[in-house]
Amino acid sequence: MAEILIIVGTESGNAQMVADYLSDELSPLGHAFDIMNDGDADEARLAERGVVLVCTATHGDGELPDNLIPFHDSLTAARPDLSHLRYGVIALGDQTYADTFCNAGRNFDTLLNELGAQKVGERLEIDACTQPLPDEDALEWAKEWVEML
Repeated sequence: MAEILIIVGTESGNAQMVADYLSDELSPLGHAFDIMNDGDADEARLAERGVVLVCTATHGDGELPDNLIPFHDSLTAARPDLSHLRYGVIALGDQTYADTFCNAGRNFDTLLNELGAQKVGERLEIDACTQPLPDEDALEWAKEWVEML
């Protein structure tokens, strides 16, 4: 089974709720989870990881949540080779902001791809307007995602 780092970007706590829920629900299936929510690139130790799941909300006018900005900026500046890494993205957003819907998740997806990481499956985009409980959609998607690892 997989050892998965969940990188959380959150402002209101929804992405954190999703990450915690996935960890609780998927751990009994034999997967091990670490959850990183402070944006510390050193703590992430991506060179030592095989699988990463980014679970992030989009904040303001399409920006990354404040807690994820240092990590994103560190990766952007250092440009590490992440070709050994497999990843997935769960993006939370609000479709009333059509131009920036799920922009933080999309940005992280693009960055990880540019750094050579291999995306597993398709990005999940969850609309807060139609799904007030994003953990349910995320769990359905994540069960299929971990099977592809």
